[in-house]
Amino acid sequence: MTPTVVDDAERERVGSEIAAVSRALYERGWMPGTAGNVSVRLPGGTALITASGRDKGDMTAQDMVVVRADTGEEAAPGPLRASAETTIHSAIYRTTDADAVIHVHSPYATAVACRAGRRTHLDSLRIERFELLKGLGLADPTGTEVPVFPNWPDVPRIAADVAGHLAATPQAPPALLITDHGVTTWGRDLAQARNRLECLESICRLLLMVGPGLPAEAKEGVNP
Repeated sequence: MTPTVVDDAERERVGSEIAAVSRALYERGWMPGTAGNVSVRLPGGTALITASGRDKGDMTAQDMVVVRADTGEEAAPGPLRASAETTIHSAIYRTTDADAVIHVHSPYATAVACRAGRRTHLDSLRIERFELLKGLGLADPTGTEVPVFPNWPDVPRIAADVAGHLAATPQAPPALLITDHGVTTWGRDLAQARNRLECLESICRLLLMVGPGLPAEAKEGVNP
């Protein structure tokens, strides 16, 4: 199916929203330099995503590329290239009802991904008991398993892993980690995806603060 062309006004509006989110995340230190990418699903089978090699702190509506939402292929030739990680966004769009995806290199989530991930196979990070889990929109907010994917040099291979996991695990949280790489969240719009990102980054910070040696009482949920 050929994607529907989005009119210039809609592309400008959505591009401005993506640019604003990118600049805000850059200012927080979560998208240093040209790192990270943000996308929004558009009507008619396309998505708008940040272009490769663009500084996120200076992002504008003109720094976007229209791609096919299901494959990540550029919908039309142009001077800009889509982010190298576009295929990961398209894997999420194919397998979930997400309309916005954010990928960043926020420090605490990235540190946790380094510790929890494996170089050659999918692993998961068990998170439970944190009140902030409610911010992820889980069916059961008492706990979840966040997948941690290998950071294959071939990005489409990461995307294939993501698509396979999400298709087989419909109850998976709207978030994933990539070993030694960063964190990705998604939602019905940019605001929800960003809120979920903030919650997961805060949880990862708490995990690093708490460390591996929880007292027995805390592990069992018993107040001292």
